[in-house]
Amino acid sequence: MMWDLLLYVPTVIALLSMVAKLWYGGDVSLAYLFSFLACFFFIAGANRILKTRLMILPNAPVAIEIGGQATRVLMRNGDSVELLKDLRVFPDYSGRSFGLAGLDKSGQRVQFVFHKGQFRSVQDFQEIQRLLKTH
Repeated sequence: MMWDLLLYVPTVIALLSMVAKLWYGGDVSLAYLFSFLACFFFIAGANRILKTRLMILPNAPVAIEIGGQATRVLMRNGDSVELLKDLRVFPDYSGRSFGLAGLDKSGQRVQFVFHKGQFRSVQDFQEIQRLLKTH
């Protein structure tokens, strides 16, 4: 989470300071562009921190159940999504997280990100990845 804060907060502050400089400097059209970029990075950063790092948002994934026919992802709000087809696991190069994508019952593609800190131990994190790759 600290890495995300160190990445997104200074970026948003720098973009907003550029917006202020351009707005009062007379170049309003560029100010609109930079304000869009600031809002975009703010929303992306807030979503990443609140959903995948702190798991505060209602649609944050909190558990995985691997079954014979489907992989089920449980959300904070109590809902669940069953991934039935085209299940893919995308590990990152550092080994700290992985992405999970697949098709649900309605045929819609859904994606989730899981971080190492969400699991009780490193062994659980590695075991889930191994089970998902062989599933």
